Amino acid sequence: QVQLVESGGGLVQPGGSLRLSCAASGFTSDYYSIGWFRQAPGKEREGVSCMKKSDGRPYYADFVKGRFTISRDNAKNTVYLQMNSLKPEDTAVYYCAARSVPGLLRLWVHEYDYWGQGTQVTVSS
Repeated sequence: QVQLVESGGGLVQPGGSLRLSCAASGFTSDYYSIGWFRQAPGKEREGVSCMKKSDGRPYYADFVKGRFTISRDNAKNTVYLQMNSLKPEDTAVYYCAARSVPGLLRLWVHEYDYWGQGTQVTVSS
């Protein structure tokens, strides 16, 4: 079992930057991929970015390419999401999630088994 705790959310102005962190604990060797999802009020949860644990291969949703970067620190069992050029439509609760079963590297919500509690990101003037 894997436990995930997000941090780093907050209020930023449009065009600003923010870095989210996801600390993993428990049986951290069990997951295949880990990534970030987000959910705005009244909208379905959507994938943002993920990466494969074994080699760090990243995958990004089209709406964040060129703006967001996923990275990791294996020694700290932590995954980061660097968010630049933030837009008001990026406002959402951001969740860290991990997938235990090997498969394709993609952002299908139902394929992820472990979820953090979420951290609020608000982009506003």
